[in-house]
Amino acid sequence: MKIEDDAFGPELRELKRENQALGARNKKLAELLKSSRDRLDDLFAQVEALGEPASTYGIYLEAAAKGGEAEVFTSGRRMRVKVAPTVDPAALAPGTLVRLGDGVVVVEACGYEPTGQLTTLIEKIGPDRAVVADQQGTEHLVHLAQPLRSAARAGDTVLTDTRAGFAFERIAKTEVNQLSLEEVPDVTYADIGGLASQIETIKDSVELPFAYPELYRAYRLTPPKGLLLYGPPGCGKTLIAKAVANSLSQRIGDGGQAHFINVKGPELLNKFVGETERRIRLIFERARELAAEGRPVIIFFDEMESIFRTRGSGVSSDMETTVVPQLLTEIDGVEGIANVIVIGATNREELIDPAILRPGRLDIKIRVSRPNRAEAADIFSRYITPEIPLADTPEALIEAAVDAMFTPRPFVELSLVDGTKETLFYHDFASGAMIANVVDRAKKLAIKDHIAGGAGAGGAGGAGGGGGITADHLRAAVRAEQDESEDMPNTANPDEWARISGRHGKRVVGAEVLPG
Repeated sequence: MKIEDDAFGPELRELKRENQALGARNKKLAELLKSSRDRLDDLFAQVEALGEPASTYGIYLEAAAKGGEAEVFTSGRRMRVKVAPTVDPAALAPGTLVRLGDGVVVVEACGYEPTGQLTTLIEKIGPDRAVVADQQGTEHLVHLAQPLRSAARAGDTVLTDTRAGFAFERIAKTEVNQLSLEEVPDVTYADIGGLASQIETIKDSVELPFAYPELYRAYRLTPPKGLLLYGPPGCGKTLIAKAVANSLSQRIGDGGQAHFINVKGPELLNKFVGETERRIRLIFERARELAAEGRPVIIFFDEMESIFRTRGSGVSSDMETTVVPQLLTEIDGVEGIANVIVIGATNREELIDPAILRPGRLDIKIRVSRPNRAEAADIFSRYITPEIPLADTPEALIEAAVDAMFTPRPFVELSLVDGTKETLFYHDFASGAMIANVVDRAKKLAIKDHIAGGAGAGGAGGAGGGGGITADHLRAAVRAEQDESEDMPNTANPDEWARISGRHGKRVVGAEVLPG
């Protein structure tokens, strides 16, 4: 037997090697066959998926009473469909976009609809519904998606599907914010010069009701609904309104702040009938919402005469016949909300409808007059301070500037109806804005001298280089400001000169600007 094995040994070993090689080759072929079968299965699956019907999408409305089902809005109709067990119920919030598979089964939650129609939220009704209006003014009652229920407020622009009846997202295009500014200004009473008596009146009228509400209740005294700041332009009316909001914020002891809605008057106007009135309603709706938080709310109408003109005057398109009543209705509607104050500012008080100015509406009228010498010095002290380079003491420079501004210099001669004449001087037209501009001019002259390094005074009367603002700079600035006023008189209407200067007397029949 051993002899036979030895005889066939080489052949047997060769056969074993061939058998091992064939086995390894067979294993590789089996693996390749399995890989090809898997790829073929994948191709068959893809072909079958291509043959499946397309998925549709819908808006998830609410869970049905029967478990595993849901109410959805799809293809323009409301349907009750099954929900696949693989879908997380927590992801299905009202208003969610869902994907519907074969057999109209909810197979996937896809978040919220990213596109749609923009509407304006008019009013919230309960925690999850609201009235919205489209661009044509058509109102719709819709549900609020979960992210909107706490964030949405009146006046917001929201993304809406009016057919499904849902608002999904708050868009950063708030109509009220386009027309107003809700930030509290950083202007304080200390920043306002020359208006001490007016500021004292405002403090007594506006701030006392918030500082001592118990006394007002004890005396059965109703806080004023609003006040009117009127007077020549540039004298600080807008600054006072901002300082009121800042002061009220400081009086709130719990760390809160007042709300200042600065309405940009002319931007309220709209060519479409009823749009201006709707925007006024939006602003007051926003004010009521903020006042409900217990914070003071100030609605400030600057250039008030641009919107609320006397009805029937015939000087415009008569749009005020509906706009003025809308404001009157809103102001009277504020009666039950003690935290809302309406402040108007104008330099044409005679154009405002008298119904707005009657007691019970804008019942406090404060005239913001042009400054006299002492008040002008107070205003100069707000701008000429030791914090800027000065060549002399602030007091000396202020005195020099006031002397230059109030030096008698004829500006215009008025012819009165009785044949007499009256001369108005440049200082009769002084204002806080003019004083601020005079100081800015003086600063520019000082900078020019600093750059020149003392080579020349630059028209400032020989000021040294780099020495700061001098009295000569201020005198030159006052002269330049007055010369510009001479070149561009305010108005060609004789009657307007006395009004602009703040004087009231006999009728003016002629005005002549005097040469320099």
